Amino acid sequence: MRIRGERECKDCGTRWSYYETGTPDCPNCGSLHSVGVGDRAQHTASTATLDLSPARNLLGNGDGDVRAAAERAAEDCRTFARQHGFIDAGELAPLDETYVGALELRAVADELARAMRTNDAEEGYFLALLGGVDGGERPTPAEVPESLRTARGLAAAKAVQEYRSDVSSYLDDHPDEAARSAFGTLGEHRKRIEALNGDVPPATADRLVRVARELGAYLREGDESSLVTARDRLSRLG
Repeated sequence: MRIRGERECKDCGTRWSYYETGTPDCPNCGSLHSVGVGDRAQHTASTATLDLSPARNLLGNGDGDVRAAAERAAEDCRTFARQHGFIDAGELAPLDETYVGALELRAVADELARAMRTNDAEEGYFLALLGGVDGGERPTPAEVPESLRTARGLAAAKAVQEYRSDVSSYLDDHPDEAARSAFGTLGEHRKRIEALNGDVPPATADRLVRVARELGAYLREGDESSLVTARDRLSRLG
């Protein structure tokens, strides 16, 4: 959406950046009576952060604790992902690892919370995600248990779908036919993975995300080599 990023309080005259606070409340007096000033810019980003410590604090020695942690992690990741966006005050942001990881952790946690039984590999993978996603770290593709690889694939497809949606809006203001075409091709690969319910090799899912990041880097930095590399990866994704 397009918003005026600077706001002015009608009660005390304080001005602040909505882009930084994400709220119309005056940071000086708390008043809700404010007006937007300045030019409008596209903005979908959020100030929300992912904190998985409440879920980690639920871990103990029993299976019930893992289930409780999974349920809390799934809910926190769901809330974070719902608020996340990739256009910040008119500027395109990267497809960050915390967002992709939150989508994967949500999918894995949902599976563990519903499962009647889980094995050591599945629980270990969940714990690895829980321990690193809010710091922008995920296990490597080789560490993904076979039973959870659909979660990796679906997370990649969802992340690329949401990123591509914001990129489409960004390109309305910054036209680039080469990028639009490449993102269109990427979208076809995303649909294929989604149609397979995410059941692709984890390395393939990660390549999908990597292409989106390279195309984003091309748009942000004008680096032609990123576009060339992304196109080459796209040709080998099929």
